[in-house]
Order: sequence, then C-alpha cells, then structure tokens
Amino acid sequence: MLPIKTRKGFAMKRKIISIDQDACTGCGDCLPNCPEGAIQLIDGKARLIGDLFCDGLGACLGHCPVGAITIEERDAEPYDEKRVMANIVKQGPNTIKAHLEHLRDHQQFDYLQDALAVLQDKGIPNPLHAGTAGAALGHAVHGHGGGGCPGSRQMAFAAAPAAPAGGDESGKRPSQLTHWPLQLHLISPRAPHYQGSDLLLAADCTAFSLADFHKDFLKGRTLAVACPKLDEGQDVYVEKIKALIDEARINTLTVLVMQVPCCGGLLRMAQTAAQQATRKVPIKCVIVSLQGTILKEEWL
Repeated sequence: MLPIKTRKGFAMKRKIISIDQDACTGCGDCLPNCPEGAIQLIDGKARLIGDLFCDGLGACLGHCPVGAITIEERDAEPYDEKRVMANIVKQGPNTIKAHLEHLRDHQQFDYLQDALAVLQDKGIPNPLHAGTAGAALGHAVHGHGGGGCPGSRQMAFAAAPAAPAGGDESGKRPSQLTHWPLQLHLISPRAPHYQGSDLLLAADCTAFSLADFHKDFLKGRTLAVACPKLDEGQDVYVEKIKALIDEARINTLTVLVMQVPCCGGLLRMAQTAAQQATRKVPIKCVIVSLQGTILKEEWL
C-alpha cells in the first residue's frame, strides 16, 4: 500500500474500518481489540479518530456485538506504523506482542520492520523472537512465523543452473525464478532481491505464450506479474513501480505484454510511474503475439 496524490491532498486508496454510527451502542468492546489506538469512545459512540492509526487489517472485527464495524476501501491518510508504535509501547509488553503478531500473521512485513525498528531505538526487547529485531523479521519473512497465508510470504532462492547447450528438448529445462511472491499487489519494493536488479514486469499471459520465457526473459532478472485488464487497484500498481525505481533502485525495466489492446495498459502504468519517479531508468517494451512470437522489441 503506497500513497497517492489526490484532490484531498496526500492520501491513498486502501482498506480501512468504517463504523456505523446509527448501529453503534457505545459498549466499548472494540476498544481493547484495537491496540493501535485508532478507535475511541466519543459522545457515547465508537469513532475512528484518525486514518493514520488504522491499518485496515480488521483486528476489531468480530468484537462488536451489533456488527457496526466493517472494512471499506477508500481514499485515506497513509497508515503510520511508527506513530502507532509510539502509542503501543506505553501499553506494555503484552500489547506490543499482540500487535507484532497481528502484523506478522497478516504478512505486513514492511510495517513489522518499522515496528521492530521503533522497539530497537527504544531499547525494548522484541517479544516475537529471542534474537535481534532483524532476526525476528527475517524469521517471519522466510515463512517460519506461523499464521497468515503461506502463499504470500516473501522468500528468495537461487536460480537453477542453466540448461545444457544444444537445445535438447527431451531434457528438463531449469527454472530461472529467484524469488516469491510475484504478483504486483503482493510484492514489496523493499524486498532485498529487488534492490539494484533488472526487473521484468510481465503481463500474466506472456509466460503461457512464450515457450522460452525463462531462458530468454526471466534469466538474470527479478519478476513482477500483473493483468492490466482484470486486476483492481491499478493506481497502487503505479506507485509500486515508482517505488521499485526510486527505492529499490532497479537498473532496468523490461515490460513484457501481449499484442491485445488491453495489455497496453501495463506499459502505460510503467511509463506513468517512470515519469513520476525521481530516478530515470531505461525501459524496454516487448510485445508478444498470441502464437508466442516477438512482434516488437525496443527501448523507449
């Protein structure tokens, strides 16, 4: 989740809680289940006191006896993990641990990294792991933290050795994939494998059309995949590509798309992100036919 500029100012479209004020009875059951401090009782009603304190992960859901709390997606002030942690540390080690587990179990590793940095700065032991804050973060990122969806956990691994020369189609061709996840909504521009890499931004269908996708395009590159026609939240895509350029400092960006018109949206998103980025990187566009041949390949 990354910030966007809107007419309202610095904001972003993200998930955030919504409280039905007509349904709310003011019982306060939701308050202890929001360690971030985003909810307070004001004038006898539970109210969201600030967008930046709500992570939108829904820890308070299910604790309202009348179902007045739901999750919606709207333009909201970006969540600020460091400011949240400043409030949480005042509530003691049990609340700190509950909050870190909440982030870990929802695979919010960028937020978890910020939270652990605050603890380290304040000299507070990390309750998730007996080692250092960095060790605990790595423990979670590499899939040993428990909870959450295993399919979205970040991990890096070595590419398989290159296939023997000679083009023997009877042998097995090794994978050139070096990391996970791949889907643009799931990746983090802060992931170590993206730092200073050559990035391949591929439309979903390209790998199915290109027989030599791994050998000719993926080898030696990091990967992010997206569908410019069916995926939602494409404004977030622009911001993520921009972050890959500015924060991950990628060397080059190769955009691989199909010849169908809707696929051009991925190239436009990449170009928009590149225009908004403070750094400049070379962009290469490759257009693939429905039969898997290269129709066009050029640096923009």
